[in-house]
Amino acid sequence: MKLTSYSNYALRSLQLAALKAPDLIRVDDVVQVHGVARPHIVKIVHELGRAGYLETQRGRGGGFRLARPAADIVVGDVVRLTEGPLDLVECFNPKVNTCPLIGICKLSRALQKAARAFMAVLDDLTLADIAANRGELLARITPLEEGIVAPMRKAR
Repeated sequence: MKLTSYSNYALRSLQLAALKAPDLIRVDDVVQVHGVARPHIVKIVHELGRAGYLETQRGRGGGFRLARPAADIVVGDVVRLTEGPLDLVECFNPKVNTCPLIGICKLSRALQKAARAFMAVLDDLTLADIAANRGELLARITPLEEGIVAPMRKAR
């Protein structure tokens, strides 16, 4: 299973907000720490704000912060928001299915079971859980925020 970068950075934006709570976080803070394009983070923050995960403040000195306690934000819910249905294969979605094996395919059943298990793990995880090692996380991101070292990026 693979999540989109959109979901990844949505979770990382929320995680940073949890680490810095109750302070406001600027979009540029996320950009600096994770080395991702600013418009991408602006879109993510907007959607998370509309969904009630973030409280946003516009203008000079603006930013965002968690709109509710980190312990009340379930990672699985955020993934459902940012990913939509996890249609691993076309037969998961009857509107686009062209597979003649629908209803009798053991592979489809196994993939559905795997997707449910994947989401069950994420449903058992909160934002507070992924920010619990606060000291280690802050020690890693502080140099990035201060521009001391370049962000770690995936090799292409």
